[in-house]
Amino acid sequence: MRPLQLIKRETSVNLLVSIIIGLMQVRSLILTICSLLLFLVPSLRAEQTQWPTNFGKWTIVAQRGEGSTLGVDLGNPDLKEAGLVDESSRTYRDGDQILHLKLYKFRDSSGAYEWYTVLKDAESPVKIFQATLPRGNLVLSVWSESKLGPEALRAFATWEQSVSDGVASPPVATYLPDQGKQPHTESYALGPVAFRGAAKGLVGADAASLVDVVGFTSGAEAMFAKYKSGRDEATLLLIEYPTPQLAELHLRHLQRALHDAKLGTSSVERKGSLLSIVLAPTSAEYAEKLRGAVNYETEVTWNEPSSTATDPPITSTLVKIIIATGMFMMVTLVLGIAFGGVRVITKRLFPGKVFDRPAQMEVLQLGLSGKPIDPRDMY
Repeated sequence: MRPLQLIKRETSVNLLVSIIIGLMQVRSLILTICSLLLFLVPSLRAEQTQWPTNFGKWTIVAQRGEGSTLGVDLGNPDLKEAGLVDESSRTYRDGDQILHLKLYKFRDSSGAYEWYTVLKDAESPVKIFQATLPRGNLVLSVWSESKLGPEALRAFATWEQSVSDGVASPPVATYLPDQGKQPHTESYALGPVAFRGAAKGLVGADAASLVDVVGFTSGAEAMFAKYKSGRDEATLLLIEYPTPQLAELHLRHLQRALHDAKLGTSSVERKGSLLSIVLAPTSAEYAEKLRGAVNYETEVTWNEPSSTATDPPITSTLVKIIIATGMFMMVTLVLGIAFGGVRVITKRLFPGKVFDRPAQMEVLQLGLSGKPIDPRDMY
């Protein structure tokens, strides 16, 4: 027969092996559930946006994204940089007219605005109407065979506003001057992909090389626009940084990069946290004029309590001096009278005991004369 201790040892080993196998099975089950959730989350997220059944006279006819003529997938590098979260599309009909709507959802309003400028600059072919409506973290693209009225566009914008996060677009977009700006040339970039595309399209390949020193890893945001006034033309590039210190640091890098890129008379200037760069201007005067029209003002806020320092009038100062001098003289007079009175009273009450003590006084003599000094003569 087998020893009892050996049987108990084998039983413990089998129990331990069973526990390990059970834990491995539980782990496999958890991994399987997580994988299923990863596949299910995009589809669940896509259904979060509730499309209306109609926009005025337009009635929905496609529920699963049929009819989209945009042809942009989730692997687009611009969309990836902008932080695309979800996209969905619907088709609407009004009689014989067909309308295609596509909604892009991004992590924040900055990514949405970047994609909005990309779509806005890519004009649609002839006989096809295209409009892009940015609102918060959403961008709505509208495609139609015929031009839509303002009422329909207003209805689309109202619905988009109701489902967006309501966050405003990046402030750098409002710094561009309006005078002389060419239509459909604004381009916003929060990363290198959009920056290269905008710089190459507006200026050229030499300007695209600036992407290495812009500093997108430091939180930079860039805004392009092309300007023309008579024979003068240039491309204005605004780059905003989180702090003035970062702007000063990248200012030096950009100055060297502009010199190496040989972009003509291109120049860069800093104001607060904003760098203004005029690329390939036709003249230095126009570049300075364009830079001076940038709508950017720095504000300093002082949160600590403050007071206004004012000098008092000379008459008030003289009066205070006279009063202080009089008070000091009165104090000295009172102290003098008090000291003398105490001395006189003490000598009257205690004669020869406190102040007049000739026998206890000694006087040092230099011996310049032969007459000895009597201490009583001092009193």
